[in-house]
Parts: sequence; structure tokens; C-alpha cells
Amino acid sequence: MNLLLLSNSTQYGRGYLAHALDKVAAFVPSGGRLVFVPYALADHDGYTAKARGALEPLGVDVRGAHEGGDPVALLATADAVFVGGGNSFRLLSALYRTGLRDALITAVRAGLPYMGASAGTNMAAPTLRTTNDMPIVQPPSFDTLGFVPFQINPHYLDPDPSSTHKGETREERLTEFLEENDVPVLGLREGSWLRVTGGRAALGGERPARLFTRGAAPRELPVGADVSGLLGTVPRFDSPAR
Repeated sequence: MNLLLLSNSTQYGRGYLAHALDKVAAFVPSGGRLVFVPYALADHDGYTAKARGALEPLGVDVRGAHEGGDPVALLATADAVFVGGGNSFRLLSALYRTGLRDALITAVRAGLPYMGASAGTNMAAPTLRTTNDMPIVQPPSFDTLGFVPFQINPHYLDPDPSSTHKGETREERLTEFLEENDVPVLGLREGSWLRVTGGRAALGGERPARLFTRGAAPRELPVGADVSGLLGTVPRFDSPAR
């Protein structure tokens, strides 16, 4: 498979996708048609316009999945697909409702380049179980697209030792996940991404990632690290995600 999985689409102090634009330009075929999936936000037109404004200067023809009536038929014409960020529960619910979930699985496994950011990156994992989002809607299942066999936590935040907040840290929440599920979780900090090409996976961006596995202390993974070994993971969830 051919995947570019961004932790975030907007970096503090920069425009939409600006922090990763060189990587995106090398990933998205110039002169080709990209289908943008805007369902994680309520304003599909406005969100598509934002993606179009960032990508069309690269020579990419951007079409919103909601434009033209049949998103599955539109996907069949695409040279690449970009699933944007927002609320992961709303996004997954829409993928089921429109038929795009099954269509994306088929197309991407057949070679269609897939780019995700935030919620779109969550979709590439086996389930929705490590998202940071509030369940504002209930999708038919927590099963996502399963392009990688491990979980991803975009926007990973390190504990703040000076904070007086007594709620769980992100690390504590992911540890709770591992108490119930034996599946590695890759925490992608802001400004970082995962690039998957065939059987190889590597970390990119500006900051190291953090890997959580059951029964072990979290590990720091530097920018450029080869994490291809994670592609051989056998997920073990506590129960079916349905």
C-alpha cells in the first residue's frame, strides 16, 4: 500500500498543510485527480475549498467526495484520496453511510494512494479505539479501514509536569487501552507523520514518535526510524469491535 498518514493538517503558525507540503507534493501525483473526503467536519464545501486552496497550486485537481452525487463512483476516477481531519466518529459514520468505507478498502489495497490527517489517519488503523475525539454520533461499528495492523494516536501530547489538571494524561489513556487490548499504539506528535510504501514504514516530520506496547515502557522513536516491523503486528482486541 501507499500511505501518507499525518498527525495534523495545520501546524501552529503555519497554513493548512504547510508544514508537510514538500512531502505532500511528492506523494500526490501532479496533474492527477484527488478526491478529498470532508466528512469529519460539518461544512463539506468550506473544508473542500481549504484543501483545494492548498493542493491546486501543486497541480492537483481536487474534488470533494460530496460533489457530484455518488462518492463511490467519484472515488473510482481518482488518482489519490485525502481523508481530512475533524471528528473521527462523524467521519467513520459517514464512510459507512455513503459506502466509502468498503470502496476505500478495495481501492487502497489495490494501490490507490491514501493520505490522511488526524481523523483521516485514525481511519487507517484497525479500529477507532485510540481516537481523542468525543463520540458525537454512533457509527455502526468501531471497525475502520485497517490499512495498518496497529493503532495510531494522532496529536499525541506529552504529560505536562507543571499542570495542575488531575484528569488522565494521554499516556494514561493509552495505557488503559493496552490493559484491554494487545495492539501496539503509535503516538504521532504534532508535525509528524508515518509513510508506508509496500512493506516498509518510516517516521517523518519534525518530532519523534512514541510507541506504546503492552507490558513495556513507552519508547521514543526518532524521526526517520524504520518501523516496518509494526506491519507484521497481529491485533488482539478484547472483543469484536461491533
